[in-house]
Amino acid sequence: MSYGIDPAGADHLYFEDVPLDHPFVTSGRTVTEADIVAFAGLSGDWNSLHVDAHTAASTPFGGRIAHGLLVLSIASGMTTRLPVLHALQPSLLGMTGMSCTWPAPTRIGDTIRIELTFIKAERTRSGTRGLVTERRRALNQDGAVVLDSEWSLLVAARPKVVS
Repeated sequence: MSYGIDPAGADHLYFEDVPLDHPFVTSGRTVTEADIVAFAGLSGDWNSLHVDAHTAASTPFGGRIAHGLLVLSIASGMTTRLPVLHALQPSLLGMTGMSCTWPAPTRIGDTIRIELTFIKAERTRSGTRGLVTERRRALNQDGAVVLDSEWSLLVAARPKVVS
């Protein structure tokens, strides 16, 4: 099912068009040591769990793991390339909130894919926009969930046609 999304990118989705309860899945992306080091430098988070192989080996994880916020950032970037989000982008007015958990670690060499599902849509009182809740889950190559998040978005409604 295409959900009205033209692969050529000509379609534009509004609040009313958001396809609820249908998962959209990205291709995979392997998390590398370079990703972790670059994120540590960018964020200033040089926690030993992420950058010190000797210290991280003595933790319950048994080695270095990716920053949770790195995994969240990768998930954000990967989902923006999905055709459904590309079509929704012109109507996107902003993000109003987010919550996330990391049920399992992401290790160097893990390949993750992101599953995005729109789970709720409520029109605002003005009727000109709506709040959309989407769930983004990152799964590793073994199917383990390494990120579970909900994002709240403010999305424009279809403009009324004046005759």
